[in-house]
Amino acid sequence: MRIAIVGATGRIGAQLTKVLLRAGHQVKALSRGGPVLDELTNMGAEPVIGSFDTGAGNLDGFFQDADAAFLMVKTDWNNIHEHYPVVAQRFNDALSHSTVKLAVSLSALGSDVNGKTGHSECFYILEEKLNELSDINLVHLRAAWFMENTAAWTESVARYGRMAWFFKPDLKMPWVATGDIADLAAKELTNPTGEHRVIREVGSEELTMTELAAMIGREIGQPVEYRCIDRKRKDIQVEFLKRFGTLDRWRDDDLTADAYNNGVVRFHSATPPRRPQLPTKMESIISDVWKPRYLQSVADKNECETFYTWSAKL
Repeated sequence: MRIAIVGATGRIGAQLTKVLLRAGHQVKALSRGGPVLDELTNMGAEPVIGSFDTGAGNLDGFFQDADAAFLMVKTDWNNIHEHYPVVAQRFNDALSHSTVKLAVSLSALGSDVNGKTGHSECFYILEEKLNELSDINLVHLRAAWFMENTAAWTESVARYGRMAWFFKPDLKMPWVATGDIADLAAKELTNPTGEHRVIREVGSEELTMTELAAMIGREIGQPVEYRCIDRKRKDIQVEFLKRFGTLDRWRDDDLTADAYNNGVVRFHSATPPRRPQLPTKMESIISDVWKPRYLQSVADKNECETFYTWSAKL
């Protein structure tokens, strides 16, 4: 098959491209360039310079002569709610005149809810827009939180022995490794079901933040505390706006926290679509990915303070 990959040098896109190339497929790899694209080119990928996120490059021609496509949007945290509709429309414009018959789109849990759900709202908009492509079969991969993103707390654990986030301590949340997403996307692209619209909820392990903190503590041999950020405290908002982000980002995080903590966005599927069984467990990510970065944070006393690091010391 000939498959076009958007975001081919990202964490998921690069792994997906390598899986497809090793299986003998032809891959068109869209990227802004760089060493990762050079590596993929050396492996046999056809490099294409451009970006649906910025609108750069010959996007109308990218999907031409491809049988299938992988789609994803790089989140623009400074313009989050305006960004997704624009990129989704660019996908539609390019795909509607292409040879692509199957597209696999990276979405997120919560994209089934039409409402003010913060970051999840963007994925609802993305799916609705892509569903307008009546002549293309679509698979929406509604991914859980990326396990590798636990790296956000390496510095706070190194400095204070704590993790801070805005979810309730006892809220069960699904997590998934980016490599598992890439493998699942490859299977969906190369073994099409022929269904017009398919939804896959993609999460391999459900953990509360308290359970995650305990797991990390066992790995490093010392207790790790989890603290839920009190977003109603004015002093926290003031510090965030002064040092870490914009008012739009603060409001978006508020909506996200409320949607998850109050059960508007639900993690558990009582009815189909069921989640596929995925192999990677959080313990292996903590051991193989998180811990080396934690040890680096312990050794590096000059790391820049993030909002989550600052929050952990309160």
